[in-house]
Amino acid sequence: MRAHRRQVRLILVLCLGMLPISVEAKTNVTKQPFGKVADGTPVEIYTLADGTIEARIITYGGIIQSLKVPDRNGNAQDVVLGFDSVDGYVSNPGPFFGALIGRYANRIAHGQFQLDGHTYTLPKNDGDNTLHGGRGFDKNVWKAREVENGVELTYVSNDGDQGFPGTLTAVVKYTLAGNALHIDYSATTDKDTVVNLTNHSYFNLSGQGNGDILNEELKINASRFTPVNPNLIPTGVLAPVAGTPFDFRKLIVIGARINQNDEQLKNAKGYDDNWVLDKTAGQMTEAAEVYDPSSGRVLSVWTTQPGIQFYSGNFLDGSIKGKDGRVYGHRAALCLETQHYPDSPNQTSFPTTELKPGQRYHQVTEFRFSTR
Repeated sequence: MRAHRRQVRLILVLCLGMLPISVEAKTNVTKQPFGKVADGTPVEIYTLADGTIEARIITYGGIIQSLKVPDRNGNAQDVVLGFDSVDGYVSNPGPFFGALIGRYANRIAHGQFQLDGHTYTLPKNDGDNTLHGGRGFDKNVWKAREVENGVELTYVSNDGDQGFPGTLTAVVKYTLAGNALHIDYSATTDKDTVVNLTNHSYFNLSGQGNGDILNEELKINASRFTPVNPNLIPTGVLAPVAGTPFDFRKLIVIGARINQNDEQLKNAKGYDDNWVLDKTAGQMTEAAEVYDPSSGRVLSVWTTQPGIQFYSGNFLDGSIKGKDGRVYGHRAALCLETQHYPDSPNQTSFPTTELKPGQRYHQVTEFRFSTR
């Protein structure tokens, strides 16, 4: 009998040993209508939920409309700024809340660049600069299809769209798994062009509309950044962050140095700069971390991109009412936009953003959430 019991226990141990230590819950994906744009094109909203995190993505602009994340006590709150209807996004395009940005994220100086000996002229929508591609990908409805754990969005930008050469087909896949929102970007072209895609979510880890982000703590894994001139265009220098208010190599309270008498801070009225990440090109590494002491939420940004733009919500001024009627005041959120460097088409010393026929643009970014 004892031998039989030992044999049963051994069989149970062997069987249990074959089971995975942990099983990730499958993400539930649902789709609903989310209104229409002016020409009657319907907009849909996809909800991705894995039992811990819930992300809602709309087909207008590929926008992350909502991102609900638990705090240290398990209470979930929406941590991104946005609107309750598509009309809100159409009426307030300037902040780019949660949107997919293209063809070129960030600024291109003087609204033009040269490629293959030809000068391409773009619309100027930021003083003398082109910002986020002019009337970019964020202001169009993307085609969508459900995929495992998420949604895949496709947008075709025709040759000459906003002055950019080549017909560019962009595909962006949002998937939710393991406490992380994974964003996979790819693009192909039929003519030499430039491309720089990102997501422009505004995060407040205390919850959207719950005050400012000045008490949140930030770390950026970068020992250099790209200083800008008064028009917010990089000077071409890769400057060390050591000894400056731009040194976030350790967790620093965002508000600690934001009002210092520094030329770069004055240019942008706060932080709105690109950091040169300490990493190997194309390697998936942690770029930044944000910690909110009040809620315990931690956001870790991982990417294959060479740079990240940290924007401290300097131009939010309380004139916009967002979800649930919340007023978005000064510095009510921050952006961490993984990217190539601003104005790269005009800066030969920066990593190239050129894409040729037969090549595939591809990059990955993840927003990973935890508590502390």
